[in-house]
Parts: sequence; C-alpha cells; structure tokens
Amino acid sequence: MTLKMYDLAAADPLLRFSPYCWRTKMALAHKGLSVETIPWRFTEKQEIAFSGQGRVPVLLDGDKVIYDSWDIACYLDEAYPDRPALFGSVDAKGAALFIRRWSEGQLHPALVRLIVVDILNILHPKDVAYFRESREKMLGARLEDYVAPKEENLRQLRAVLTPLRLTVKDQLFIGGERPAYADYIPFGALQWARCASPQDLLEPDDPVTAWFERLAGLYDGLAAKAPRAVAGYRPPSC
Repeated sequence: MTLKMYDLAAADPLLRFSPYCWRTKMALAHKGLSVETIPWRFTEKQEIAFSGQGRVPVLLDGDKVIYDSWDIACYLDEAYPDRPALFGSVDAKGAALFIRRWSEGQLHPALVRLIVVDILNILHPKDVAYFRESREKMLGARLEDYVAPKEENLRQLRAVLTPLRLTVKDQLFIGGERPAYADYIPFGALQWARCASPQDLLEPDDPVTAWFERLAGLYDGLAAKAPRAVAGYRPPSC
C-alpha cells in the first residue's frame, strides 16, 4: 500500500519547501517506502483537521495518522523494522535528537534571516497575508527589515554550520559511512532554503556543500531534482 503525506506547497504545487516534510521524504526513501504527496498550503488547516492539529507533514499509513516529522521517523522504524533503520540504536536516536535541537534552535533561525522574504514571494496568494502577519509577529520586525543585513546574516549562517562542517570534513555523513536520520534533519533545513530561495547560501568549497550534494543525489536524485525558486520567480496565476 502506498503511503500518503500532506506536503507544504508554494503557489506552484510542484514547489515543495518545508524542512520538516523534506526530512520525512528522505526518511521514507531511506526505508524504501513509496509515498503519494498531497500539496497543502498554510491556510488549508481544514484539510488536515482530522489529524487534530494544523501542521505538516501528516502521514497516512492505512488507517494510521502520524504527524510531526520526529514522530513519523520513530513510527517508520517501529512499523517497518525489516527495512533500513533511520536510527539504528538507542544511542544513535539520542544523538539525532541533539542534532534536531541544534538544527531547530540554531540552523533554522539563521536561515530564516536570509530566506523569509523569498518564502513570501513563492506563496499562493491566499497564504501571503497569513504568512506575513504570523511571521512578523513571531520575529518582531517587518520581514524586509529582518533580512536587510544580508552579509551579517550570511556570516551568522556559516558560523552556525561550523559543527556540521567539522564533522563532514572527515567523513561522508554525520554518522560515518552511511546516511541516517541525523543527516536528514539539517539536510531538510538546507533543502528548504534551496527550494524556497534563489540564493546560493553555501560556498562551493565548503565541506557542507559536498555533504549536501551527496544527500541530494540519493534515491535517484529525489532532492536534487526537486523544483526550486529561481531569480525573478513569480508564482503562477491561481
């Protein structure tokens, strides 16, 4: 049975940009599980009301409904133990939890300072007011002002990436020779930026870039082939 997943979409339904959804798509591919992704937008809360909350990803596995990317990853390892493990051990799961907290607490905010206006520019018109109002309330600033010190924001991003850079400088993936869920967490964040923004935020000679490209090429180029916003992008008329 093919699983189904509600996946955050831009005005262009093929442009998918949620970091949490990308974690989950990589996790599903890692497990060798097929998934049908259903485009969903910020203001379509009623479409996932059956899950009891209002955010994606939401995964449907038969009559089971699982939401939150971390809970989905845990579910996949429990429900499909005969397929490649996302964590591999209790210790590896604990380490991945640390990566999650670092990514959400440090990497995501650094990326928001660079791409939040780019995200605004790709949204379906019905999402624009919601996104601007909710994010400006959260950030305490007009979005355009928030991203204005670009060079400073880039320096901050590159500093935040230091622990990841030092790790993947000497090994292929965070855990060593093979990718695991610990990789998909920060990868999802950088894929969020890649898909939602025309900016190239990683330097060509950065070990993080080589690590990112290795992951993007996995699973028949699942992430590498994903549509992204380009310079001058304008949402299609809806």
